[in-house]
Amino acid sequence: MPVKGERAPDFELVNQDGRTVRLSDLRGKRVVMFAYPKAGTSGCTIQACGFRDQFPRFDANNVVVLGLSPDAPKDLLKWKQAENLPYDLLSDPDHHVLEAWGAWGEKSMYGKAYMGVIRSHWVIDENGVIVDEQLNVKPLDSVERAVKAFGW
Repeated sequence: MPVKGERAPDFELVNQDGRTVRLSDLRGKRVVMFAYPKAGTSGCTIQACGFRDQFPRFDANNVVVLGLSPDAPKDLLKWKQAENLPYDLLSDPDHHVLEAWGAWGEKSMYGKAYMGVIRSHWVIDENGVIVDEQLNVKPLDSVERAVKAFGW
């Protein structure tokens, strides 16, 4: 699992349009990547729309925003369109990247344990180094902390 101060491990995932996105292709730009459990659910929509609402600020400062979940690309596209999300949503159906980044683990609902996405985000600088990492973060806190990591 990468940690603050380390180079972010490269990955290659498909976005909502079926196009491949590689983290290494974004070198030279800063990146905010957030992990969420399921497109269209209430907490995930709060988090995604929070990043949407802050997007003009990110975009003006050369920051790429990426969402990451196990959802299928067609489900991501539907959600992206419904919520007018201006950034890519990445599909990790086998949760390889989520696991590698520490955002997949045991959760509990109604007393039952299961494996799932641990809501998180990472801020990566233009050299590919992780400058902020928030694991198991609340939806609104994720957006606020990501913005704060840039000192805005």
